[in-house]
Amino acid sequence: MKYSSNVIRKNMVFNPTLSRERLQKEFSKLQKLNYNQFRWWRMYDVKKKPLDKRQPLRDRILNGDYDFSHYWYQVAWCEHELNDLYKQYKDDPVQYTDKSKMVNARRKRLLDDFTRDEHDKLEELYNEFPKYFRISKDQVKEEMLNFSGSLIDFYYHMDEKYKIVHLSYEQVKKRGRPRKTT
Repeated sequence: MKYSSNVIRKNMVFNPTLSRERLQKEFSKLQKLNYNQFRWWRMYDVKKKPLDKRQPLRDRILNGDYDFSHYWYQVAWCEHELNDLYKQYKDDPVQYTDKSKMVNARRKRLLDDFTRDEHDKLEELYNEFPKYFRISKDQVKEEMLNFSGSLIDFYYHMDEKYKIVHLSYEQVKKRGRPRKTT
């Protein structure tokens, strides 16, 4: 389905899903970053550092390690900036293109960071749940598709349904080279 630019967009390049007020509220929960020449497109980062992988899954969920990626809010902010530039330079497309190059590049890189971050979090959840519960990855995926609620609610649902597996020290994967058997 193709949209007519005159009808749907109403003189805007993008149609951001979040208002500026909502974005300001979300940014207040994040830490503003200083300029970094290697990651110049990122404006904010999470305040809480993620917990170590050796910490229990429940603690990591409660810490916010698997929360919705903050890059999406930065993408929406870039879309608002692009709309402002479009309103300012809509009579001169050359100037608009010139002024919007940097914001477009920032938006593109933030979208890449967002998709990578969300994919990594989901893959990590697929790998972590079988370690704590007697369940396969395919069963985890099926349970996630059928469940509606927050992640911590899903964790408690899995705890009730499959029970936590308590492994002894010998059963936990050890680091390093295995012992020689002679």
